[in-house]
Amino acid sequence: MARLMVDGAEVVVRLALREGLSARRREVRVPLEAVRAVRVEGDWWRGLRGTPLVGRCRPGRWCVGERLHPLGRDFVAVRAGLPVVIVDLRRPVPFTRLAVSVADAEQAAEALRRRSRG
Repeated sequence: MARLMVDGAEVVVRLALREGLSARRREVRVPLEAVRAVRVEGDWWRGLRGTPLVGRCRPGRWCVGERLHPLGRDFVAVRAGLPVVIVDLRRPVPFTRLAVSVADAEQAAEALRRRSRG
């Protein structure tokens, strides 16, 4: 399962080996200062928008990789049955949103909010 964490001045999404193979990368790093908003979504599929660009999806089960939509690109690592932490980002980072399923979504989101403010 993917992990969402803060490492120094960066937000990091680390993928499990199998997820990394599907997404063609093992981690995503964006500057903490690029975080615009953080929220938790209870329904995993609400974190998805656009169409798959790189990665794989198994309908009704999981989706990992990049998705393209009119506002830009999102990076997602979501699983059915788990809440999703949605991190909206400012330019000039390559993604407009990170959406990551984590078991402790509320705790991860709150930690990210605290770090991105101060």
